[in-house]
Amino acid sequence: MSNITIYHNPACGTSRNTLEMIRNSGNEPTIIYYLDTPPSRDELLTLIADMSISVRALLRKNVEPYEQLGLAEDKFTDDQLIEFMLQHPILINRPIVVTPIGTRLCRPSEVVLDIIPEPQKGAFTKEDGEKIVNDAGKRMNQEK
Repeated sequence: MSNITIYHNPACGTSRNTLEMIRNSGNEPTIIYYLDTPPSRDELLTLIADMSISVRALLRKNVEPYEQLGLAEDKFTDDQLIEFMLQHPILINRPIVVTPIGTRLCRPSEVVLDIIPEPQKGAFTKEDGEKIVNDAGKRMNQEK
């Protein structure tokens, strides 16, 4: 085990790619399947603060509860948005990764490379075929 935690949804390609990049650095993270074990209100607030993002920035927009609840409207307080995420964890965007270097919403998945303490051990290609890390373990085109 390492001191890295990922809030993971195995049905999500971005989350799977992020997890594999963590493993490609030689780390086996603590995996929190956040749909089964959602963070508490305090944990969620800490993650948001540690990522230095707004509550709204963590909302996942392309899921059914977002439209049903009318969350596109700018009429909800941060507390109300947090409550919706706690009631419907699918509204929490993912993957969120916590390391000693920082906490990030890893979208796109290669954002995780900015906060993993150890270098990549070898090449990494995302599920869609995009090469992210070369054979020497070096990050490829950082401009995207």
